[in-house]
Amino acid sequence: MKLSVIFPAYNEENRIPKTLRLTSEYLRQQPYDYEILVVNDGSKDRTAEVVRKLETEIPNLRLIDNEKNKGKGGVVKQGMLAARGEYRLFSDSDNSTSIEQVEKMWPFFEQGFEVVIGSRDIKGAVLNPPQPWIRKVIFGSSFKLIRKFIIGLWNLQDTQCGFKGFSAKAAEDIFSKAKIEGFVFDVECLALAKRLGYKIKEMPVIWVNDLESKVKFKHIIKMFTGMIKLRKDLILGKYAERR
Repeated sequence: MKLSVIFPAYNEENRIPKTLRLTSEYLRQQPYDYEILVVNDGSKDRTAEVVRKLETEIPNLRLIDNEKNKGKGGVVKQGMLAARGEYRLFSDSDNSTSIEQVEKMWPFFEQGFEVVIGSRDIKGAVLNPPQPWIRKVIFGSSFKLIRKFIIGLWNLQDTQCGFKGFSAKAAEDIFSKAKIEGFVFDVECLALAKRLGYKIKEMPVIWVNDLESKVKFKHIIKMFTGMIKLRKDLILGKYAERR
């Protein structure tokens, strides 16, 4: 199996059916084997029920259902380790980055990169519609600056875009060591990738801005404290040794 696509889902009964149908429509036209995994993060709505019904309609769709909320990092880890693909991509359930853009990843994987991440902050990226300026400053520029000073990853501009691909080896190596279940999990998995010696490539994506995004200002505070703890754990050697 060449590709596994993982969708973490929390209260997505309204948005995920369209995303899954569009993903399936595209993948069915490709010459390789694939699977689509939805990892339900203890949703309080009908997300799990909706996906179960779609399993009879959409080929190669599989639901991993959690009764309790783990956090996005927790369910992405679960999906990555349960996946069977040679390459494993996680993407947001709102389809902000469409599945067709996985085509941009293949040349980089062929060049030897083992982690390829979508970016909204490098040349060639398109945001439609553009982010409101206050969101761009608080959740974009400010977060990026804080992240670079605390964690590093100076060469990466956008660690938070929900469209990241990994080779199977990198996915299993990185996510088996990952601990963070909240929003800082993106930073953690990239810090681990660098620590383990994996080559990371940042590529521009077309990103559809969801004005109803669930990220709130309070999450910035949690991200800040989460990065402090991540930095501390990295320094104290609480993660496994380098590859």
